[in-house]
Amino acid sequence: MACSASALCQTKLQVTVTNIKNAKGHIIVGIFDSDEKFLKEPVEGRTADANGDSITVVFENLKPGKYAISVLHDSNKNQDLDKNKLGIPKEGFGFSNNVSGAMGPPSFERALIDLKPEMKDLDIDIKMKYM
Repeated sequence: MACSASALCQTKLQVTVTNIKNAKGHIIVGIFDSDEKFLKEPVEGRTADANGDSITVVFENLKPGKYAISVLHDSNKNQDLDKNKLGIPKEGFGFSNNVSGAMGPPSFERALIDLKPEMKDLDIDIKMKYM
């Protein structure tokens, strides 16, 4: 299906975050559209209360393109991923495709999802990881 000139191609992305450890704080979901901005400058973000072992957030009207998603369980509501002295995360995190990095976060390319013009809706699941 091609997009008409009068209607922009737009997709609804539903992100379900599972394996949430507790109901403290917030779950922050960010969408990034480039390697340069990955984990620094999201094109869109949502915050939801951590109120069970899973939450779902919806992003409406996303343009087709390549994106990567990060999730943070911000249990103390300071809007940052807290780490110990060795740099190991003290809070939960996750990425699209449920990928991990070897010594830090994964690359944008590994977490990439492709929203194609013919897609109307896309549902993805991200499982939280805790160290």
